[in-house]
Amino acid sequence: MVTFGVEEEYCFIDPDTLQPRDVSPAVYRALRVERVESKNVQREFLLSQLERPSPVFETLQQALGDLQAFRGRLRDAAASVGVVPCASGTFPSLDGGSVVTDKPRYHRVYEEYGQVGRDYFFNGLHVHVHIDDRESGVRALNGLRRWMPLLTALGANSPFWNGADTGFASWRTIQLQRWTTRGTPPRFADAADYDRRIERLVGVGGTFDDALVMWNIRLSNHLPTIEIRTPDVQLEAWHTVLLAALTRALVATALAQRGDVEELDAELIDAALWLAARDGLADKLVHPLTGEVVPARQAVDALVDHVRSALDEAGDLAQVEEWVDRIFAEGTGAARQLDAYERGGRPSLAALYRSSIAPEAPHPSSTISDAGSSSR
Repeated sequence: MVTFGVEEEYCFIDPDTLQPRDVSPAVYRALRVERVESKNVQREFLLSQLERPSPVFETLQQALGDLQAFRGRLRDAAASVGVVPCASGTFPSLDGGSVVTDKPRYHRVYEEYGQVGRDYFFNGLHVHVHIDDRESGVRALNGLRRWMPLLTALGANSPFWNGADTGFASWRTIQLQRWTTRGTPPRFADAADYDRRIERLVGVGGTFDDALVMWNIRLSNHLPTIEIRTPDVQLEAWHTVLLAALTRALVATALAQRGDVEELDAELIDAALWLAARDGLADKLVHPLTGEVVPARQAVDALVDHVRSALDEAGDLAQVEEWVDRIFAEGTGAARQLDAYERGGRPSLAALYRSSIAPEAPHPSSTISDAGSSSR
């Protein structure tokens, strides 16, 4: 079984104003994290954020159980210091800003990127899938490029910027295009080509090391994984696990393919990404195989069909199909945030963040038996 892991970024906000609260050190203490940098709980760019790299998982059951358990601890820890943990791709309100975490790397980013760095109020979901070697990783990367807009649409969860509706389901996706390297990576000939081109980017603009080459897909520089970075962080754990399941299946499918597959033009993938960021699943998307603009459900069904064999082999197919149906019934995180705000303003939005981070009684379709976790 191909293993995977996820990194989720959360922010802490005032329950009344929804503004950032610089309380991550206090949340650390409430979580009983003994070190400044723990293996599975880490500082993020701002003092109002926290990152949680997961253990390594073999099954969706393990992932869901682990994420729900941690999110429950995080909910309780945040409540103990008077804040709401928020799993949204952008902070809902920015009045007053937030302090950069006291880490030399973060200070350098803040200085080199100017206003771009000062606007970095984002929370992402990163999915890592194990690869046997870097050559396999490059093959998988080439095969995944055309599918990134669909993962963006499925994972769209950042409709607000500084308290206003942006008109985009994933404003984080749009904002991140301002960085030196972002969006869809080029196609690579092999691992040597990948490494050569990464090396040439380092030192250009604010890219002072290879970790700042922030394509939507990249090879990890410290783990034997391919890393997919396109989705926003998700309101609920099951939605995170769905995106991880689809990502793992995309990697497996790309590695199983033989021969060249006709490419979508790079500019079409970029345009598809923009469309996905604007509309999420609310209207139409670019079909990743034909390049035609089609209803969102048709495009997502094409994704599931493309990875059906890999999902079936992993035992994930029925659960993924159920969760996809659920997203189209309930809406993406962005749609749910907008609906909550329309119904009850800031109090309703705060209630959504608080309840979704770790529901007291999980929805029946998000409950999988035999949940557990494995060590990294």
